[in-house]
Amino acid sequence: MWQVDESCTATLANRDAIIQETGGEDMAVNLDVMPSSKTSQSASPNKRSVGALVMDADYRGLAIVRSLGRHGIPVWVLKHGDQLLATMSRYNRRTLSWPSQDEKQKVKFLVDLANREDVHNWLLFPTGDEGAALVARHHQALGECYQLTTPPWDSLKWSYDKRLSYWLADSVGVDHPWTMYPTNRGQVEASECPYPVILKPAYRSRFNRFTASKAWRVDTREKLLGRYDEAKTLVDPGSLMIQELIPGGGESQFSYTALCKDGRPIASLTARRARQIPMDFGRASTFVETVDDPTPSTTAVRLIEKLRYTGIVEVEFKRDPRDGKLKLLDINPRVWGWHSLCGPAGVDYPYLLWLLTIGEPIPVTKAAIGVRWVRMSTDAPTAIREVLRGRLSLREYLRSIRPPVAPAIYASDDPVPGVLEVPLLAYLLGKRVLSGGRIA
Repeated sequence: MWQVDESCTATLANRDAIIQETGGEDMAVNLDVMPSSKTSQSASPNKRSVGALVMDADYRGLAIVRSLGRHGIPVWVLKHGDQLLATMSRYNRRTLSWPSQDEKQKVKFLVDLANREDVHNWLLFPTGDEGAALVARHHQALGECYQLTTPPWDSLKWSYDKRLSYWLADSVGVDHPWTMYPTNRGQVEASECPYPVILKPAYRSRFNRFTASKAWRVDTREKLLGRYDEAKTLVDPGSLMIQELIPGGGESQFSYTALCKDGRPIASLTARRARQIPMDFGRASTFVETVDDPTPSTTAVRLIEKLRYTGIVEVEFKRDPRDGKLKLLDINPRVWGWHSLCGPAGVDYPYLLWLLTIGEPIPVTKAAIGVRWVRMSTDAPTAIREVLRGRLSLREYLRSIRPPVAPAIYASDDPVPGVLEVPLLAYLLGKRVLSGGRIA
């Protein structure tokens, strides 16, 4: 078990100062005065014509496009870089490109778009942390043009910044992994933390090899110092966290997902993320199955109620085999990678969120148990490695993907993205290799 030395204790005691220094005044913390996280809900007279702008064209965006498009809701996709999957959907009516990566320019682009194309009152659907943070930070300006599915910054920052997430967890008695918040290299050198550990940023404000990996595993102090020095060049040094690596893989990882209003879940689903890539601390899930386990639900609801959260959310946990406790990993206040499982399981989150935001009644839902989801392009390599390591039998793997199973990308009514997924992945990987990029 982890022991906290004096240097680590001092770091924990100064966590509020760390957050204040790295986040400024808008990151000040007062757990007793939690803001309401209501999204913008001014409904249009002709509600069925209220469309949606999906703020990225990745596979998470693709699932939003399909969910809404199948209900006849007009959907446009905003793309940047080489993410193209959502743009290829038959349910995407128009594709636009972000003109810049600058945050102020993005806000101006969205405001100008609403005025120029007469899409006032359309809904904004971010697919990742950066998009959600953009909408939350500029909630007032964007809320004058669009209906927002994202809470304002005073609420969203508690899930965006993992330091605040763990602080929130402490306030409601939710366990989380032991975490150190170093303010300088000297504290890293002086730490006496058992290995392996992971080094990760408290939030993702830009895309690079570190934030793309989500975390780096480190097995020795020498490697930790080297990785720490490297990470400082890629993200704000004040946002770096050193955290214990809880034993076990995806079989011990659970997610509670919900559509909430004022901290009250309206629809929910719990799943086990059985396989992920990499298995020890996944960047992304590759095989997920809905389960009937009340512990993630009761634990997550304490956090959601404290935030008085409105919107969709995924709360990630890992069960620690050393003490049996369920420990908080992340809170994701936007769609998650495997959310296309939820529709086949009876909880169609993007459409339910659309209904909630425009002020329509929410139908009663009940999540089916045992519904499985797989992203074959990433699950097959993961499963092969697990079989070779002796941690998964071939029979178990084949049984897990037997029909019926919900595919992450392919859909019979919208086949083109599924057909082109592997060529696109090969192109992106080749481009990264040729440009000298590293995976991890």
